[in-house]
Amino acid sequence: MHVTLRLREGLPSLRASRELRVLHGCFASASTDEFRLCEFSVQRNHLHLIVETSGTSALSSAMQSLAVRIAKRLNRLWNRRGSAFSDRYHARILETPREVRNALVYVLQNAKHHGVHAGDVDPCSSGPWFTGWLDQTPLEEPGPLAQARTWLLRVGWRRIWGGLSIFCAPA
Repeated sequence: MHVTLRLREGLPSLRASRELRVLHGCFASASTDEFRLCEFSVQRNHLHLIVETSGTSALSSAMQSLAVRIAKRLNRLWNRRGSAFSDRYHARILETPREVRNALVYVLQNAKHHGVHAGDVDPCSSGPWFTGWLDQTPLEEPGPLAQARTWLLRVGWRRIWGGLSIFCAPA
């Protein structure tokens, strides 16, 4: 699934280094047997996630838990109280290799879409750890993500034009 989670208006950017450390910690502890956070992109006021889940109730529970964990830690960092996210998450089921490939391009290269990062791999995404780049070697250190288990996210998407180029951009 491709999941989007938006911040409330008026909050600081999520792309700053302190905020990224908070998010990486939350992402690292998000995965369970029924929910795996496999890829992400952090934008100024929203998150894009590629997740695997065993069903809608597992997704709902995991997203609620993740949103609460992130909000508590960001509120502590920002010395504030209250909700950090504006509304419910938005989720889209990815059913075909083409949909998964397009979602990976969109998520991993989303900073290009928003015009905030013109370089090769966005450091505010899971791109540095992504093993599907054609022209980039992933970091050897472990990232804050779970390994994909579904055929679609492990190998199925590669059946459409192979891996991804760091120069591709979302539509």
